[in-house]
Amino acid sequence: MKLMYALWGSELGEALRSPQLHARLGAGGATELQVNISDADVAAAQLRLTTYDEPIDAIVSVWTDADNGPATEALSSVATRLNGWIVDERVPLTPPLTPSDVRCDAMANIALLRIPANLTREDWRRHWHDTHTAVAIETQATFGYVQNTVVAALTPGARVDALVEELFPMAAMTDPHAFWGSGGDDAELQRRMARMMDSVTAFGADRDVDIIPTSRFRYDLT
Repeated sequence: MKLMYALWGSELGEALRSPQLHARLGAGGATELQVNISDADVAAAQLRLTTYDEPIDAIVSVWTDADNGPATEALSSVATRLNGWIVDERVPLTPPLTPSDVRCDAMANIALLRIPANLTREDWRRHWHDTHTAVAIETQATFGYVQNTVVAALTPGARVDALVEELFPMAAMTDPHAFWGSGGDDAELQRRMARMMDSVTAFGADRDVDIIPTSRFRYDLT
């Protein structure tokens, strides 16, 4: 089972990467951990959106063979605020493997999506998975793409229907051509942007969305 959490708080980078927290998560049944932190390494990122009163500081993913309670309690102990979800993971483009506690050489953008009122859940999912996935990969310089559909909420909080992670080259923080993979060609850049915007608009991902640039770390807790 995969759990995902949005966290708010100061000094979360140090707390979420600490061996003490990892030991507590492992003792509670967690087998893998991913920490995505909005930190100094991605401070220059130009694309940031939030629907919350304060931007999210970190996104944490936990894989566990046990009940979600221990993970939720452990992460709550290091955050001033936390929202959590059980998710169904789909990986259209596998991110590169990195050693434990080594930062992935990427800007990992996390987007929180909500289903618009004019679409059914099935129509929304169909466009996202069957149409938009290919568009996103073909129009951007992504080298990792993970889709997480929310199955159930673990905590009270604003509704979230999906969490998406996309890995970009670090240069994509400030260079549109590096973000879109357009090779310095302005006409190609505009073509890719227009195609992507048409697709995100079709399933409501152009509104009511959070985008958090992060640094990405993975851990084996077994």
